[in-house]
Amino acid sequence: MALNKNPYKGCRDFYPIDMKCRNYLFEHMNKTAKSYGYEPYDGPMLEEVELYKAKSGEELINDQIYSFTDRGNRQVAIRPEMTPTLARMVANIHKQEAKPLRWYSIPNLMRYEKPQRGRVREHWQYNVDIFGAPAGLGELEILNVAISFLTSFGATEKMFSVLINDRSIVDGIFHKLMKLETEKAYKLYKVIDAAKKVDQAKLDSMISEVVSDVEAINILNEYLAIKSLQEVSTFITKNDLSNECENFLKIVESIKDLGLSKFIKYDPTIVRGLDYYTGLVFEVFDQHPDNRRAIAGGGAYANLLSIFNESPLAGIGFGLGDVTLKDFLETHKLLPQFHSTQSDFYLCYLDESEQSECFKLAHILRSKGLKIEMNLGTIKFNKIFKIAENKGHKIVAILEKKDNELALQIRDLKTRNTEHFKISDIDNIVKSFK
Repeated sequence: MALNKNPYKGCRDFYPIDMKCRNYLFEHMNKTAKSYGYEPYDGPMLEEVELYKAKSGEELINDQIYSFTDRGNRQVAIRPEMTPTLARMVANIHKQEAKPLRWYSIPNLMRYEKPQRGRVREHWQYNVDIFGAPAGLGELEILNVAISFLTSFGATEKMFSVLINDRSIVDGIFHKLMKLETEKAYKLYKVIDAAKKVDQAKLDSMISEVVSDVEAINILNEYLAIKSLQEVSTFITKNDLSNECENFLKIVESIKDLGLSKFIKYDPTIVRGLDYYTGLVFEVFDQHPDNRRAIAGGGAYANLLSIFNESPLAGIGFGLGDVTLKDFLETHKLLPQFHSTQSDFYLCYLDESEQSECFKLAHILRSKGLKIEMNLGTIKFNKIFKIAENKGHKIVAILEKKDNELALQIRDLKTRNTEHFKISDIDNIVKSFK
């Protein structure tokens, strides 16, 4: 029986052209994070299962995690998300480090999910987090990072929106206005999180299964009808929730002052499913009708380190997967073509006697910073350009005899412009590319 040539279901092979695209996305991730002063970090692909049980949702633990018993009889899991590892690492060093901590990572993650558009079993995720920032300022910076990242590709406010909410608002409504017990509030969180996925009749039914008081249901429906930052600010003031939502109101004012309102919208159904969020929560949505979905999400957390018996430390971050990012960029035609080679030129020689000189020239030019793909072996002149174009080269360099001396002919395949250099004229050859 022949072996299967396909990768494991939900995973991807990255051929050279695919790696060009992936590296392009990663370059934007690195550049944006570093422009805000964030430092890269990473952790192990394997963690003890207990770490995820302590901080991840039930769906991940029960249905999505890849876990096994190792040879030391330890229950371990292939990394399904980065946040628990991040919490463990921050818990180890945060007391002796200057605040805020600005960290980012692009981890490889594995989850047993049903592969579909925008979702695979193995992916890379852009994680950006800040710890120990003054109230409201870390949130504001993370929103800026997310927006800056997408606009770095040429995306505009017509292509995506950052939908925000705050758990303090929802907690205030549930406990102060609706007077719900903790168990019912938890159930209602799940209902709101699913509100966009069901019709109104189904939503009403789901709410009535948790809450029976008519006045409480009216308050909830008034909240769910809010459509703007101005409306939610009015709702907070009217219902005497200003103290509970003080931080959120400051963030809203800063959003207006910084001119970010064109990107940031209010959505009462954004509560994020994970239980560790304690403040601002947000999701970045693609506005295109062919790809209307969340492409990133995150929020603020104060109790992330509690599983290590550490005192609260304010943090906020977001995660964005490479698959949803690529879908977004392709949908809006923001992804460049990756057929061209990454070399500066394709170097050839026509006669076997020129082989040694060609190798030496290539070595010298590479030492000067040029990227060169050299044809190994002699090649007929009339085949050079077709091969070079098929490989994606834009420029060809041919070692040739000219006036009984070796020279380098450099030809632009698009313009057909040709230059000739003595092979000893290294500086001018390099300058022609720089």
